[in-house]
Amino acid sequence: MKVLIVLTSHDQLGNTGRKTGFWLEELAAPYYAFKEAGAQIVLASPKGGQPPLDPKSNEPGFQTDLTRRFEADAQATAQLAATVRLDSVSQADFDTVFYPGGHGPLWDLAEDRDSIALIEAFLAANKPVALVCHAPGVLRHVRTPAGRPLVEGKQVTGFTNTEEAAVELTDIVPFLVEDELKAGGGIFSRGDDWASYVVRDGLLITGQNPASSAEAAALLVTQLRERAGA
Repeated sequence: MKVLIVLTSHDQLGNTGRKTGFWLEELAAPYYAFKEAGAQIVLASPKGGQPPLDPKSNEPGFQTDLTRRFEADAQATAQLAATVRLDSVSQADFDTVFYPGGHGPLWDLAEDRDSIALIEAFLAANKPVALVCHAPGVLRHVRTPAGRPLVEGKQVTGFTNTEEAAVELTDIVPFLVEDELKAGGGIFSRGDDWASYVVRDGLLITGQNPASSAEAAALLVTQLRERAGA
């Protein structure tokens, strides 16, 4: 099992002067879920090298046992510091791809041609794709072979409008994930704010928020094992 994890390279929260990036729990929880499943993991980002961490995700209130484990894991942090460039990877080398969120992806990965083409290539090769929290917004320009929005008619979830309002960034982000998924024809559903909620529709797995990261990764591992045993 070989897993690609794609992280943002964007570190500016609009024009607020504040920093953003990827959300630590959304990397740490899947990382260890994949490790414990025996997977090989490759980390990639548009610019390569060290991707920016959303500093808020490492505040005490948002730390978890897995984020602390990740930060104390020399191998994991070294791998994070040396992500490969996104334009250098091919779906042919992996069984699946996982996108952690954080606000950063809304600015770069959502518009990144390499990311869009990569997701389309994974799905065309009949390989599952999973995205959590803000990362489902990365699907906004992804198309089916027929040229239709990928999410059209699909069961999806992602960071909700009420969660974005709760963190007071509704007017800062370039688009709202929930609105964008609905605009693409996605059948959007949700759980309670901040509670784990994951949806699978065929090859597509989406999770609502940081708390959904572990469940989304576990579902992806299950799907890969089912496919391997088929």
